[in-house]
Amino acid sequence: MSGHDPFQRVTAIVDVGAVERNCARLRSGLAPGTELCAVVKGDGYGHGMGECGDAALRGGATRLAVATATEAFELRERLGAEVPVFITGALTGAELDVALQARAELTVWRPDFFAAVAERASMFGFRPRLHVKHDSGMGRLGDREAGGVVRLADAAAADERVELAGIWTHFATADEEDETFLRAQLDAFRALAEPLAERHPGVLLHAANSAATLRGPEFHFAMVRCGIALYGLDPFGRDPAAHGFEAALSLHTYVADVKRIGAGESVGYGRSWRAPVDTWVGVLPVGYGDGFRRGLSNRCEVLVGGARRPLVGTISMDNLTVDLGPGGGVEVGAPAVLIGEQDGERVSAEELAVALGTINYEIPCGLSARVPRAYRT
Repeated sequence: MSGHDPFQRVTAIVDVGAVERNCARLRSGLAPGTELCAVVKGDGYGHGMGECGDAALRGGATRLAVATATEAFELRERLGAEVPVFITGALTGAELDVALQARAELTVWRPDFFAAVAERASMFGFRPRLHVKHDSGMGRLGDREAGGVVRLADAAAADERVELAGIWTHFATADEEDETFLRAQLDAFRALAEPLAERHPGVLLHAANSAATLRGPEFHFAMVRCGIALYGLDPFGRDPAAHGFEAALSLHTYVADVKRIGAGESVGYGRSWRAPVDTWVGVLPVGYGDGFRRGLSNRCEVLVGGARRPLVGTISMDNLTVDLGPGGGVEVGAPAVLIGEQDGERVSAEELAVALGTINYEIPCGLSARVPRAYRT
C-alpha cells in the first residue's frame, strides 16, 4: 500500500503511533525518576506539532518544549492548562507577553530579561516558572560565567513573583564519536548545577538531547529533552532501527508521465543528465517548492514499482525525473515513494541527508507548507 492520497500530487504521511512508540522506547531507557520532555518545535520537526505533541504525551512524555512564543501559544490552545510547555529560545518584549499569556515556562540568562519577566508576571496573575541557562560550551544562548548563573538562580528562587523551575544547558557534540568535549561540558554543568539543586530542592536539572539521552544515565539528570528521536530518526545520522526507533514520516507521490528518452537526450534544466542508452523516464510532480531539495539532483534514488530508481536531471520547483530503465514497465499513475518504504525497499531521511551533506533533521523540517500532512495511528 503506497499511502498516496489520489487527490494530492504529494502527501506526507505521519504515523503518530510511531511517535508514541518512540517516546515509550526513550522513556523505558531513562534513569529512575527522570522526566521526558518532548521537543516539538519547528512544527514537530516538520511532522506536525500538535499531533506529535499529543502522541508524545501518550508515549510517556510529561512536558513539551518549543522554541517560540507563538508555538507555545498554539500548544496551550490545543492542550489546555495542564501540560507544561517550555520555551527554549530567546524572546522579545512582545513575545514575552504572548509566552506569559500561554503560561509557558521560560528560559532566562540575562538579568534584564529576568527583571522584565518578574515585572510583567503580576499582570498575568501567576508565577512564571523559569529555567536558568548555562552556556557550558555551545557558545549560543546562556550565561557562560558560573557566577552569573548562580546569582540569577538564587534571585529567581528568592523572588515571590516567579518560580525557579530548572537549571539547564545544551550539548554541542553529543552526536559525535569523540566524547572529549561532551564530557567537558557535562563536568562543567554538574559542578555548577548540582550544588544549586541541593540549595533549591525541586529544581529540575536538564542537559541531554536525544543523542546524549542514548549515551546513558549519567547524562539524564532530572529531565531529558528529546526531539529527533521522537520522530524515529537517528540522532547519530545512521540507522534508527539500531536504537529501536520507527521513522514516523513518509513522502508519497505518483508518476505523472512516462516518456521514451533516446541515448544522448536529456531531461530537465541545464541538461545535467543525458541518457547513456535508450530508456524510459518517469516524471514525478514534486520539486524544491515542496522542500525536496535541488541539491539531490542526480544524487539519490526514489521508489517506483517496488524498485529503487535513480533520480536523473535537475530537480525543478514542481517536478523531478527518474530513470525507469530500458524496460520501462511503469504506467502513468503508479505510486512513488520519496521517503519511506515500498515493497520491502526503503529510502530513509538519513540516506538523503548523506547525499546532501547535511543532517537528517533538515529533511522533514525542509518540507514546505504546500505538502499536506496526513496522520495515521
